[in-house]
Amino acid sequence: MKNGIEIRWHGRGGQGAKTAALLLADVAFKTGQNVQGFPEYGPERMGAPITAYNRISSDKIRVHSNIYHPDYVVVVDETLLGSVDVTAGLKKTGAIIVNTSKSKEEIEEHLGGYEGRVYTVDGRKISVETLGKNFPNSPMLAAAVAVSGIMPREKFIHEMRASYEHKFAKKPEVIDGNMQALERAFDVAEEALEEDKMGLSA
Repeated sequence: MKNGIEIRWHGRGGQGAKTAALLLADVAFKTGQNVQGFPEYGPERMGAPITAYNRISSDKIRVHSNIYHPDYVVVVDETLLGSVDVTAGLKKTGAIIVNTSKSKEEIEEHLGGYEGRVYTVDGRKISVETLGKNFPNSPMLAAAVAVSGIMPREKFIHEMRASYEHKFAKKPEVIDGNMQALERAFDVAEEALEEDKMGLSA
């Protein structure tokens, strides 16, 4: 697939990894991209490991398999690092984004020697502080967009607000919390990207 980005999501049933992948596909489609967003079907019990995928491209997408060599990996639950090979096939030119309160250096020890970029976002803390509950999929979705550069921040935020207003039409009180979660996670990811740039230029 030329001119495209492939993302693999790792999470547990009930954490919203599948929902995040579908939301990303929907938002990217609204910005004129060709998209795919789909889960890998299996015994999706609450708490069981699940995988979801995104393909986003300016070209027509003709591939319909799972993604084996992603550009980016998003880990919604850090406990999976000990049981799932989250970096399998991940391109060295890409990056992995992990929901954790730990530092990048602490997480790198659990990535099997992966040599690409590593980013950490405390999605739990952000969601608890903005939504009152642990819903890490919104923060991790924002971090994935920031790190991958799929679309400009302003366009992403605009489309996500429209999406949330539709999705939560009967629960408007949760819209602002979700938007705050997106903005805060985007800030964290952008700061990490800037630190990387500074490190490369040093």
